Amino acid sequence: MEFPTYRISIQNCFMTEINMADPSRPKAGVGRIKKANLKIDMTPMVDLGFLLISFFIFTTEISKPAITNLYMPKDGDSTKIADSRSLTILLSNNDHVSYYNGDMKAAIKNNQVFQTSYDEINGIGNIIRQRQNELNRRKIDKKSLVVLIKPGRESSYKNVINALDEMLINGVPRYVITDPENEEIGLLELPNHNH
Repeated sequence: MEFPTYRISIQNCFMTEINMADPSRPKAGVGRIKKANLKIDMTPMVDLGFLLISFFIFTTEISKPAITNLYMPKDGDSTKIADSRSLTILLSNNDHVSYYNGDMKAAIKNNQVFQTSYDEINGIGNIIRQRQNELNRRKIDKKSLVVLIKPGRESSYKNVINALDEMLINGVPRYVITDPENEEIGLLELPNHNH
C-alpha cells in the first residue's frame, strides 16, 4: 500500500524584518545614508496583552467577597422549639465552644453541658451531624433541627463565622444568633466549663 507524499515548503518566518534598498545600482555623487524600513510583527505582543487582561479579570472575579443573607425574625412573641429538635451552642473566648441539647435548666441540672472545639473531625460540626443522625433514627426530618448560636461577650467575630460555616457545611437551614441568658453567661465565664 502506498501512502501519498506531500511536499511542504517552509519559508523563513521572522518576527522582525528589515527591508533595505537594492545596493546593486550605485549613484553618482555623494552617497546618502539609507534608512532601513523596520517592520515588527506585533502579534505575540497583542497575544500577551490579551492573556494579561484575561488573567486580571479572572483573578478579580475570584477575589470578590461573598455576601451572606441575614434574615431577622419579626418582633413579637418567641417561638417555642421542641427540646428534641434543639441544639444550643455557647461561644466563649479562646475558641472554647460549649453545647447542650434541649432545655437549658435541665441540661445544667443534669450536668449535660459539654465542651468541644472547632476541630473538623471531633468539633462542633461532628456534634451537629450526630444530632441530625439522632433525629433521623427517630424518624424526624434532620432539617427540623434548630441550632441556637449564643456568642458570649468575650467571643470573637471569627468564632461566630466559624459557627455559621458549620451551619452551611452541615446543611442546617434553621439557626439563630441570639444573646446568652444569665445562667449561660455564668457557664461562659467559668475557666473550665466541662460539665
